[in-house]
Amino acid sequence: MRSFPRRRSLVVRLTAVSLLIALASIAATAWLAVQTTTRAIQQEQGQALSGDATIYTELLGYAAVNHTWDQAGPRLKTLSEQTGRRIVLTTLDRRVLADSGGAPVTLPVKATASVDPLHVDPVLLPQAGTSGIDPRAVGPFRLPPAERAEVDALAKRAAACLTAFGLPSQVRDSPSGRAQLTGLDPLAARYLAGKCGLYELATPTPTEQAALTSLNEAVNKCLEKQGAEQVKLGLDLQVLGATDQQPTQGCVDSARRAQLAPYVAPPALLFTLGPGGSQLPTFTLSKENLTRILAVTGGVLLLAVALTVLVARRLSRPLRALTEAAKLDRPAPVKSRDEVGYLAAAFNDLTARRERIEEQRKAMVSDIAHELRNPLNVIRGRLEAAEDGHLPFDRALTASLLEETVLLQHIVDDLQDLAAADAGQLRLHPELLDAAELAGHVVTAHADRAAAAGVTLTVEASGEAALTADPVRLRQVVGNLVTNAIRHTPPGGRVTVHVSSTVDEVTLAVADTGSGIAAEDLPHVFERFWRAEKSRSRQTGGSGLGLAIVRHLVQAHGGTVTAESEVDAGSTFTVRLPVRYNGNPA
Repeated sequence: MRSFPRRRSLVVRLTAVSLLIALASIAATAWLAVQTTTRAIQQEQGQALSGDATIYTELLGYAAVNHTWDQAGPRLKTLSEQTGRRIVLTTLDRRVLADSGGAPVTLPVKATASVDPLHVDPVLLPQAGTSGIDPRAVGPFRLPPAERAEVDALAKRAAACLTAFGLPSQVRDSPSGRAQLTGLDPLAARYLAGKCGLYELATPTPTEQAALTSLNEAVNKCLEKQGAEQVKLGLDLQVLGATDQQPTQGCVDSARRAQLAPYVAPPALLFTLGPGGSQLPTFTLSKENLTRILAVTGGVLLLAVALTVLVARRLSRPLRALTEAAKLDRPAPVKSRDEVGYLAAAFNDLTARRERIEEQRKAMVSDIAHELRNPLNVIRGRLEAAEDGHLPFDRALTASLLEETVLLQHIVDDLQDLAAADAGQLRLHPELLDAAELAGHVVTAHADRAAAAGVTLTVEASGEAALTADPVRLRQVVGNLVTNAIRHTPPGGRVTVHVSSTVDEVTLAVADTGSGIAAEDLPHVFERFWRAEKSRSRQTGGSGLGLAIVRHLVQAHGGTVTAESEVDAGSTFTVRLPVRYNGNPA
């Protein structure tokens, strides 16, 4: 066995990497544990707003729809019961506005948060966006009951219309009371906007128009002072016609705040206290706790080192044995049932499959050489005979050579199709077509060949059979099956193409009254270069690739092909294709 340099040894490398990972993860875990624990304790104090997100969001929503804090007491009591905190709201000069209950207390120097629906931190309330305005604050845009009912009726009619066109949507109320449609495809909605009244639904009501006009005037006055161009806001408050968005957005935000100020509660300070009204205590980890964490970290590190070395040594032994087996091209010993054992079993299976594939490759190369040799021998022989003067250079000779050349081209094309299928590069171009019509075209194209062979060729279709498929490839499938059936049907026989369909699939069956296929040969009919005639004569056999191509093309469409036959009675090849092509070729 070859000895590895120590620096390249799997044990050394695995141990080093494992130590680095263990050290980094343990150190990071210890640091995060200390930081997280300290932060969690501080959050219990109420200084971090994330711990009181529910209280903050609820009070912002109250302030957005009420112009005073007079009726906030019941809301504070409800939130206090839910969170176990005492909640106090004061003005900016710390005058108490509302209290969830209890005796008066001394408030902390620093408030938990400032509650102002017109100046919201987007981190705490992402819905506010960059404007910092709570979207629940709608002010003069709030619809009165009559207008709300009218808009709601328009939205329901529009939703019913869209549903009738196969575009279901949901009706949702916005904070202003305006009904809106959600879940629509923008392109489809734009196409049906006129038919389903979407433009009428988007038209502002008198209340909205008055508020929008006032807002536009305030925005344009602000822009005029800055020497910026005039703009117009839509009902969705989006700016239209502005080339410089920076001053425009600032004016829009300031104008909105001025418009909403009379409709929202004034800014207030939020204080969250303990259940009894006391300030929440602050805790930090002591030196003893820090020492304990570091000791545990060191112990975990030593344990990780010992386990890593043990696992590395146990893992390296079977891997070295597997390497030796690979170099000597022999089966690897399978002595365990873990991942390494599975790897050794997979290696042995791969070796066996490689040997089988090599045998198949040799057989296929021999088959291809045999298929190409026959027409080449004919071409060469006739050209040499013509060169020696035994055959005249006439139209009959060129026609014969052309026939053999076309046969060669056919074999090469078949091999190219199979190579593309094996490489996963067989591309389909599906479209909606009628299988019965396609079968009729194939029968028409092969009528002369059938007549020359003395075979009656017909198609039987029970109505239309629409499906989504590649018409060129599907015509190739049916053509190969029809050609194969004509070739193996004696004069006076019949070849019939049956077309039928169900809700989910279309069936194409090619039946003949030919010589049939023996039961022991039937499983091999779709294999490449297979012929029932062991002599491989071309008088009755083609290249041996047609049915293999049929199988690949049908599987690429997500379908199946089967063969049924009885000696001296005929054969039937049945193709079943899904009505809708799924776009995942086999």
